[in-house]
Amino acid sequence: MENRSRDLRRREPLTDAQLLMTITICIFIGLYILAMAVWGGGFLRPQQLFDLFNNNAALIVIACGMTVVMITGGIDLSVGAVVSLVVMVSVINIEDQGGNAFTAFMLGLAIGAAFGIVQGLLIAKLDIQPFIVTLSGMFFARGVTTMVSLEPRSVQDEGFSAMQDARIEIDWLGYETNKGAHIPGRIEWGVMIAIAVVIVIFVVLRWARFGRDLYAVGGNEQSALMLGINVSSTRFWAYVLSGVLSGIGGFVFLLHTGAGNATNAAGAEMTCIAAAIMGGTLLTGGVGNVIGTMFGVLTIVLIRAIVVASGLREPWWQSITTGAMLCFFIILQSLVVQYRGRPHKDKDAKKAKI
Repeated sequence: MENRSRDLRRREPLTDAQLLMTITICIFIGLYILAMAVWGGGFLRPQQLFDLFNNNAALIVIACGMTVVMITGGIDLSVGAVVSLVVMVSVINIEDQGGNAFTAFMLGLAIGAAFGIVQGLLIAKLDIQPFIVTLSGMFFARGVTTMVSLEPRSVQDEGFSAMQDARIEIDWLGYETNKGAHIPGRIEWGVMIAIAVVIVIFVVLRWARFGRDLYAVGGNEQSALMLGINVSSTRFWAYVLSGVLSGIGGFVFLLHTGAGNATNAAGAEMTCIAAAIMGGTLLTGGVGNVIGTMFGVLTIVLIRAIVVASGLREPWWQSITTGAMLCFFIILQSLVVQYRGRPHKDKDAKKAKI
């Protein structure tokens, strides 16, 4: 009985992904508390937190796809351009072809899946470097977006506009204006889509066989082959999933902005990579968590909000602070992985001496 109770009390040590995710969440909470204490103002209102989600729901969705690919040791530079293409095609469909929100969503899925399938085949079947393939995909998507429309377009359809303006209102998390009016807390429906995506991908990575295969392929390809895992197929479906999530992200982006142009989501791929790294995903593969990625996105946008609140409104200050935080997280990852791997190396060294 005593042995059983001891076993129950024992807790399995956190994995690298869980530890890095926990650190990211703690840093985000710490930064938000600091912002509330130092700058106050909007940071004291729950709506400020809601707006971090409202304004970046699309980024969270496509960052989940980036995380899946990075877990396999790959990368997808086309996600931002695919979002731009989906947004522009959807606007044209709704305004000029009598489409609606459903057709826009299906177009997003189709375009994203098409990019994912083509890029996945080139990477997994022809063994071409992911950087080259997805960089080509990025240029291709940007070019096609420009062909679809040179001018910025916005959605004027009343049905879609009503859906875009819809909000989930939480009255008790609202605030009072200077004139005494009560404004309830408001969350966009795109946030619900983003959270649903995070939950689904988290479940897949945690409990599905496909998720275990992704980690195995990213951790050690040769070991994965010896375990009977189809490495080529796993990589292919990782890029398909990334493409599909980019399509969904494009629809969420359109829900938030209601407009499209050739520069939509410019640089989103770099932000997604940074968010995934901050959330504990290793560039070398085998380690990653979408919950951490979501908090990585929130940390990046929170840092930018703090920089603006500090009075440094020039855009380069946001880039500098984001770059500094990214460097910090990369160093932190390296230290964590080396420290946690040291006991195993010491044991192996002792065995070799014996």
